[in-house]
Amino acid sequence: MQQGQGLPTILVVEDDPLIRGLVEEALADGGFGTVIVSSGEEAIALLKGETNDYRALVTDINLSGPVDGWDIARVGREIDAAFPIIYMTGAAGDEWPSKGVPGSILLAKPFAPAQLVTALSQLLNAGTPTG
Repeated sequence: MQQGQGLPTILVVEDDPLIRGLVEEALADGGFGTVIVSSGEEAIALLKGETNDYRALVTDINLSGPVDGWDIARVGREIDAAFPIIYMTGAAGDEWPSKGVPGSILLAKPFAPAQLVTALSQLLNAGTPTG
């Protein structure tokens, strides 16, 4: 887990160590700090915690354990209705229209690291008030 000083912090949920490393590196290169967890339960605890200053959620959909990425995203949106969400999946993309939260982005694995940074920037910029 690394939280960059002054950088927007992104909560990342991924149970595959290889993909976790790639996502962390891509986000760091893109100018983001990260907090990375491997389970849905950990992610929900952090989202509901008192020090929730995450700017966005990047989550795998199919996680080991009872809580999946769909569940985590719903909790994030209960806390903040405009919370930026990016789903990553190798197999569950066809469920996104029915289970994904509105205004989210789905990245099908494998994806290029630049695609993740671009998607995240789009969501964060869309939520930034102008003026």
